[in-house]
Amino acid sequence: MLTPSNITAVILAGGEGRRMQGADKGLLLLGQRPLVAHLLERLTPQVSQVLINANRNLERYQAYAPVFKDANTDFAGPLAGMEAGLRHAAHDWVLFIPCDSPLIPNDLAARMASAITDINQIAVVHDGEQLHAATALIHTSLLPSLQHYLDQGERKLRLWYAQHQLIPVDFSDTPSAFTNLNTPASLKALEASQQL
Repeated sequence: MLTPSNITAVILAGGEGRRMQGADKGLLLLGQRPLVAHLLERLTPQVSQVLINANRNLERYQAYAPVFKDANTDFAGPLAGMEAGLRHAAHDWVLFIPCDSPLIPNDLAARMASAITDINQIAVVHDGEQLHAATALIHTSLLPSLQHYLDQGERKLRLWYAQHQLIPVDFSDTPSAFTNLNTPASLKALEASQQL
């Protein structure tokens, strides 16, 4: 049975932050600490290893955890970060979390792990209304499939998932835990709500 002690977590911070006016989202401050620091605080007790996928400000991220870049340099989206994460992880199972989701539950890894029964499955968070496609648990054996998909010029996460057995993991009891801070307004709203 898969346990969180056999999981590497990867914080996906490699995007361009277009909706955040080009800001490096993982380094934006929330309650006077960067988003990546909030995630590390929640993730570190849950898994065996935490890594950061980033494509800029690498030295700043290295102050928090080991950092690696995408294989290609054109900001190819979360799948490029996932591909790099599957290559760099110390464990066979890799839990991916976007850097703009600082409220993830303290039992995220355990609940994701308990959903898995086969290495060909991909567990993805479902909040009761929608999938949070970038918050996923993936086995490293799927790396060749992902590399082939990216080599074809494909970038859509859900289309790659459709090639595999997707397991939605029910987090309808904590839907706000997967709030994405995609805009300056959403960041301000979370600070004002004092959910930290």
